[in-house]
Amino acid sequence: MSLRLSTVILPYRRWREGGRSAWLRAEQLGFHTAYTYDHLSWRVPFRDGPWFGAVPTLTAAAAATEQLRLGTLVTSPNFRHPVTLAKELISLDDISGGRVTLGIGAGGTGFDSTALGQEPWTPRERADRFAEFVPLLDRLLTEDTVSYEGDFYSAHGAQNIPGCVQRPRLPFAVAATGPRGLRLAARHGQAWVTTGDPKLYENGTSEQSIQAIRGQVAKLADACAAIGRNVAEMDKILLTGFTPDRARPLESLDAFVDFAGRHRELGFTEIVIHWPVPGTHFAADQKVFEQIAMEAPAQLGWVDGG
Repeated sequence: MSLRLSTVILPYRRWREGGRSAWLRAEQLGFHTAYTYDHLSWRVPFRDGPWFGAVPTLTAAAAATEQLRLGTLVTSPNFRHPVTLAKELISLDDISGGRVTLGIGAGGTGFDSTALGQEPWTPRERADRFAEFVPLLDRLLTEDTVSYEGDFYSAHGAQNIPGCVQRPRLPFAVAATGPRGLRLAARHGQAWVTTGDPKLYENGTSEQSIQAIRGQVAKLADACAAIGRNVAEMDKILLTGFTPDRARPLESLDAFVDFAGRHRELGFTEIVIHWPVPGTHFAADQKVFEQIAMEAPAQLGWVDGG
């Protein structure tokens, strides 16, 4: 099974002061996709520093690059509405020439959850909204005109002509581990995203993480089987940095190849590593990072153009 290597470039640098150069370098290094986080602000130490919007950043990256795929990892309903998001995504897909993937998840209880003045939603409320958000967004990106009245979201004659460059729409990479989210991923996702089991981050072991992720993959397969879909059709994306391994896979080429190989055996088709951010838990040696980008794909059987 071939394995793609992608990266996440956090939007904390001004475009003319290192932002643009990172996206250009990501393309030069041969990454399959460069994603960015879609937050209004993020956790410490980024909370009180510069942080730029995902869609404008990706639009600039689309204009600066030619082949690199681009995406969010992930967008959530915390501060998004399907109608306005669909319009932005169709525009971004057009500007990029059809190079956009939408990573999408239910959101959490971080800064985004209260920035618009609301109380943080409970896990049940987040799941309820996500269950309505994803199918409506799917329709908005595939139908010229949509009207809908739901419990949380409405669309009244929302027009999205000419639609996406990618047909029938740009791909969804659905982040989910719970049963309802996995059902959404099975029905609407071209890919599934996980960061592993967050309960294991502090005190778990690598082997416990592998077992937990194996269980997640099995549940995804069950969700696909329930609707008659072959789980092998779906890409499976691991966003690294949140398992007990933390930054260890980026310490050397051999360490990364070992880490990625163990997860490829679980069925993953794409591994995503964070562009190094000095002074944070995403700190890494830039030279080692670039060596991994240039040499690991061949060792892991990655086929260009996949």
